Amino acid sequence: MASQELAQKLQRRLQLEESGAAVEGEAEAVKGAAAAEEVEDRSCLTASAGAELSAKLCRRQDINEGAAQPRRAAVFNPYTEFKEFSRRQIKDMERMFRLYDSGRDGYIDLMELKLMMEKLGAPQTHLGLKNMIKEVDEDFDGKLSFREFLLIFHKAAAGELEEDSGLLTLAKLSEIDVSIEGVKGAKNFFEAKAQALSSASKFEAEIKAEQDERKREEEERKHRRAAFRELKSAFTQ
Repeated sequence: MASQELAQKLQRRLQLEESGAAVEGEAEAVKGAAAAEEVEDRSCLTASAGAELSAKLCRRQDINEGAAQPRRAAVFNPYTEFKEFSRRQIKDMERMFRLYDSGRDGYIDLMELKLMMEKLGAPQTHLGLKNMIKEVDEDFDGKLSFREFLLIFHKAAAGELEEDSGLLTLAKLSEIDVSIEGVKGAKNFFEAKAQALSSASKFEAEIKAEQDERKREEEERKHRRAAFRELKSAFTQ
């Protein structure tokens, strides 16, 4: 009787050990599969990172060889990038740009440039218009952004445009004074410093003048509203 009971206990223990070994084997299999999947994911990430790095290196090589242009930020500050122009000049250029940006997409395309040159009294051929855009088209998209539009006046002011250039004709007929106001042509460091300070003071003065103008306009609107209310109350009495 005792031997039979002992045999049952031994058999039970053996079954437990076998089931435990099976569970452990299954857990090891799961771990192995997870490890293999992780290795595969890592290899995919490595391959992706390698492709991205390779693309960046290829683009950098193209830029260095002159086959591509560096990408510029979509948003820029014209007042800090084009310091040779006053705020008034840049605002005049912005008004002109918006006037001919009939599509209101932030660009002047070939047809809009064609209309601009016709309105300025200097119509251009189709090839001439394409050459005008190409001369300042930094991102090669076949149209003029506001920054590229400012480059026209920058190049005109710096004397970098040919006499027969359509862009120079545009700058001359635009009625926007593009005379240099920066520190170019200064004879020495101290003169350049004085001109820089003068330019900064003028910039601040222009900002203050704009603020004062807005205040005056607001005061006038308040007076007109008050006068209208008085007139309305007189009629309602």
